[in-house]
Amino acid sequence: MSRKTDMLSAVEARIGHKFTNRSLLQQALTHASALSGADTSGGSYQRLEFLGDRVLGLAVASMLHKHYPRADEGEMARRLNHMVKRETCAEIAIELKLGDDMRISQSEAQTGGRQKTALLADICEAVIAAIYLDAGFETAEDFVRRLWEPRMLTFSGPLRDAKTTLQEWVQAKSLPAPLYKVVDRTGPDHAPEFIVAVQVEKFPSAEGRGNSKRVAEQAAAETMLRREGVWSD
Repeated sequence: MSRKTDMLSAVEARIGHKFTNRSLLQQALTHASALSGADTSGGSYQRLEFLGDRVLGLAVASMLHKHYPRADEGEMARRLNHMVKRETCAEIAIELKLGDDMRISQSEAQTGGRQKTALLADICEAVIAAIYLDAGFETAEDFVRRLWEPRMLTFSGPLRDAKTTLQEWVQAKSLPAPLYKVVDRTGPDHAPEFIVAVQVEKFPSAEGRGNSKRVAEQAAAETMLRREGVWSD
């Protein structure tokens, strides 16, 4: 048995799924930096990450709909955002030790690539997509349920919308409404990352990141609220 086969078997054991098409798992574990010259076996995880993000969203939305029958759309949206955010996905990847088996270049590894939240989150979503393509939605949903449901049921963080809370806080101080501005956009079109700054009169600005302007605005609002002591864990 080859070293690569041993590695894939170990990953399969940790994630609880034996692949019919192991090339999907290999692709899900491959960062673009690992591909050069003739080594283009299956490509990187980027396309899988795009698909996995959608599969994860549907699976989590289904769980929320089941477990919180009295929650309105706003509450479910806030719970969903917490469950699918980059930090949560990275926590799952760490739990499954996916970073240990990520295929990345030596230079990327030397700069801490295996511990980077963004890369860990991406690879986690790519694995979800690989399971979905290999065995269908029900199997992918079972994987998500096993790992995300305990977090969903024990989540005790703020459920209010950060932008709404910031707006109300600012109004209570008789200040003008917060202003949001995109200060940077990076990444490919299918997986962009936005940095948004929020400005409130008389206060230093705060920034947030996200894979859409809306998510980045929420993150910026939350950053300011936490800094000013309005929100806390």
